Amino acid sequence: MSGSRATLSLVVPVFFEEDCIVQFLKETGEVLQTIDMDYEYVFVDDGSKDRTIELIRSLAHDDHRIKLIEFSYNHGKQAAVTAGIEHATGDYLLYMDPDLQDPPEEIPRFIAEISKGYDLVMGVRRAKMDSFANRLFSRLFWWVLERFTGLAIPRGLAVMRIFNRRFADQFLLYREQNRFIEGIFLHIGMHASTLVIDQRERFAGTSKFNFRRKMRLALDAILDFSELPLKVAVKLGAMTSCLGVLAVLVVIALKLTMVDFQAGWPSLLSLLMLGFGAQLFFIGIAALYIGRIYRETKQRPLYSIRRTTNLQPSATKTGPAPLP
Repeated sequence: MSGSRATLSLVVPVFFEEDCIVQFLKETGEVLQTIDMDYEYVFVDDGSKDRTIELIRSLAHDDHRIKLIEFSYNHGKQAAVTAGIEHATGDYLLYMDPDLQDPPEEIPRFIAEISKGYDLVMGVRRAKMDSFANRLFSRLFWWVLERFTGLAIPRGLAVMRIFNRRFADQFLLYREQNRFIEGIFLHIGMHASTLVIDQRERFAGTSKFNFRRKMRLALDAILDFSELPLKVAVKLGAMTSCLGVLAVLVVIALKLTMVDFQAGWPSLLSLLMLGFGAQLFFIGIAALYIGRIYRETKQRPLYSIRRTTNLQPSATKTGPAPLP
């Protein structure tokens, strides 16, 4: 790559994407040839068992700009994105999925927007092109995040976003094991903007980010960026204690007034079961936080790599080159 021009790295996590890869490279290649920048692809395979790796490797054999990182097993999309950013060499990094829902023809708009001096430009979908169930799950997912983390997440946030080397270097300082990419991006701050884009239908296949995975990611985000569950547990514990004291006072008052009051064993056992259940629930919340602390103290690598293709040691960069 030329040293005088800015370089663009496309960071693309892949997982069972054999039906999309060729078309993705075709469409993005046509767009990238029209911009006055050097570019590279950094694909990160997260344990695909189909022909995804085979297709990328065969294409990379004839084009050194196509780079591939193969995880030894499935580490999750958050780790895959981190690996792609860590191994990308561009002055600007564009993160997108290979399913072509976020259209490649928007790339010049992202470049034009970040050239205005922003560190991060995030895509926002005008309308989500997906099934009703997936749209409903997505709304629930983002509602849970906004409600319980306090993060100012833009409504309709797309995967597609561009950021400069300064922002990428700051992102790589965040080494926590439980990673929520959107939360980290917002926590970094810097000078950010949004860009409204028109989303397409998926080119092929179905989304691997189902409701279960979305809710698991939402739980990770809540536990990583909020102490709300612990605060709720403390408040409910205090309220339960107050109700318990009040109940004791009521029983004493009834006895002193000679009222024949016999709640019976069923009521007593029900209250005991309710109390024990609440205790176990709140202890479980505390255990989740303690477990995450334990994972962080081990300081294990975020991912393990089986093999790479066309990757060279990354040069240290301190800031972005000027855009054309």
